[in-house]
Amino acid sequence: QGQEKLSCNPKKENGTHVVLCELGNPMKAGAQITVDMELSVSGLEDMGDAITFQLQLRSKNSPSPSNASVTVTVPVEAQAEMELRGNSLPDTTVLPTSWQEVQGSRRLEDHGIKVEHVYELHNKGPSTVSGVTLHLAVPHQLGGRILLYLLELGTDGGMNCTHHPDLNPAQV
Repeated sequence: QGQEKLSCNPKKENGTHVVLCELGNPMKAGAQITVDMELSVSGLEDMGDAITFQLQLRSKNSPSPSNASVTVTVPVEAQAEMELRGNSLPDTTVLPTSWQEVQGSRRLEDHGIKVEHVYELHNKGPSTVSGVTLHLAVPHQLGGRILLYLLELGTDGGMNCTHHPDLNPAQV
């Protein structure tokens, strides 16, 4: 008739996590009970697209071979919002009109003004992410002439990076 909180005890049996809940003692013959359970499960990043629970109702008083278990499959969907932030240092660069590239030089100054582009990829959650791929297209040529001389590419935070084939072709 009324609503009661169940007393549940988690334990581990044969490598499986089990939660035992006492529904009532004694329970009258023919009694019907509706149970709503809320389970909090962590570490689902590598579980695939669903998690399966097996539910079974057992009686201590009269063990029965009909204590069949029911399988419940719940879809798992990870959600994470990614944010890309970027800036250039300096944010504005103007080459002098008299500037000329020095062909064959290995000095940085002879190839233009250094501009550093910094990009930060942030996970705003709520889930963790892995296997994220960021493709960054940098316009390095315009009309067959060098627009930006790509000198180096680096990462922080345990990320892998595939270098652009036109990275530092003159080995400056």
